[in-house]
Amino acid sequence: MKVLFILNDPPYGTERCYNGVRLANAMVRKDPAAEITVFLMADAVGCARKGQKTPEGYYNLEHMLTRFTTGEHTLLLCGMCMDARGLAIDDVIAGARRSSMEELAAATLEADKVLVF
Repeated sequence: MKVLFILNDPPYGTERCYNGVRLANAMVRKDPAAEITVFLMADAVGCARKGQKTPEGYYNLEHMLTRFTTGEHTLLLCGMCMDARGLAIDDVIAGARRSSMEELAAATLEADKVLVF
């Protein structure tokens, strides 16, 4: 099964990205063979920023996404969204890849399920 997650919100302030990444990681654990792609766009590209410092006991999206990318799953970041926020590829975690609206369109058409957070 191919599942595409599209995340839009900033990494902190709402819990949409947190919940989207939690679900993506849970699906990876439940079915490691599933092809899961997480596409970060708009303010969500900040979820993949390296060096996040969060209070003790608070979730950290950098760590959660690093866990997600350790498998065969795909983490894509909207390139235009990165540019608009001054985020370079060297600023993001290993395993994240700069992407485009064209690649998102292709992933959407190929996916069996699309979940938007």
